Amino acid sequence: MDQNVAQLKALTATQVAGFREHGYLSPVPALSAQAAREARARVEAIEAQHGGKWPRHLSLKSHLVYTFLDRIVHHPALLDVVEDILGPDILCWSSRWFIKDRKDGGFVSWHQDVPYWGIDVGENIVTAWVAISPATRANGCMKVIPGSHRRLVPHREGVSNNLLLRGQEVAVTVDESKAVYMELAAGQASLHHGLMFHGSEESLDDERRIGFAIRYIPTRVKPVDGLPRDSVQLARGVDRYRHFDHEPRPVRDLDPADVERHKIATATYAEINRLAVDKHLEMIAAPGRAHT
Repeated sequence: MDQNVAQLKALTATQVAGFREHGYLSPVPALSAQAAREARARVEAIEAQHGGKWPRHLSLKSHLVYTFLDRIVHHPALLDVVEDILGPDILCWSSRWFIKDRKDGGFVSWHQDVPYWGIDVGENIVTAWVAISPATRANGCMKVIPGSHRRLVPHREGVSNNLLLRGQEVAVTVDESKAVYMELAAGQASLHHGLMFHGSEESLDDERRIGFAIRYIPTRVKPVDGLPRDSVQLARGVDRYRHFDHEPRPVRDLDPADVERHKIATATYAEINRLAVDKHLEMIAAPGRAHT
């Protein structure tokens, strides 16, 4: 949905045009520095209860069970930015933690997101990557290839030490000289399109890199046929299409009903991710599937 200048809430017309042309925008406002510090303290307190690491079973969609993460997903400053890209009716399709410690070997290979998500690759789909701690080149900030969001490409899987669930990477040559490194202060965010080539390198810094990636889609986005019915959360506006089941917002941390819903939602995500591989190959083979 193209926004008129008069309708923009947080971005300029030049920024919106830049996102459409290049497939990313960074940095954009999200949290205050104080809110980022408070979120980091909560994250590290939870990690302390799980052996010093964020619990693996809560890597995905943890905003469904923790109220402080729910507030980030629904933060007005962040949603104003996303609305300027997607329009007023917005769903949170998912969220995911990307946390790196010094020399832990973790990196993210060049990849595209949407083919593994089971949703229409022809739509304008945005990830807001929120920096809970500073993200720098030294600690492995995200990097992107401008303009790479215009076509769907094949992927290969199983890359070791990859932070992605399937270890996937694009099966095409990437010109590293064109990479843009999106460094962020704590509280800032970057936006990238779901077909953008993006990745990150290993952290070589003592400063932890704590990133909370939130996937936003317009309510009109359709799931790919033949996959399990997915669930989403309404972030802003009205869902007139109801292509997905709706997830409630948590009213308290780790409420048993929310924990059970989260378990079902993440199991569905895993099944869609598994089945989407074949759908991905079909989409590449089909004419007219490139994003424009």
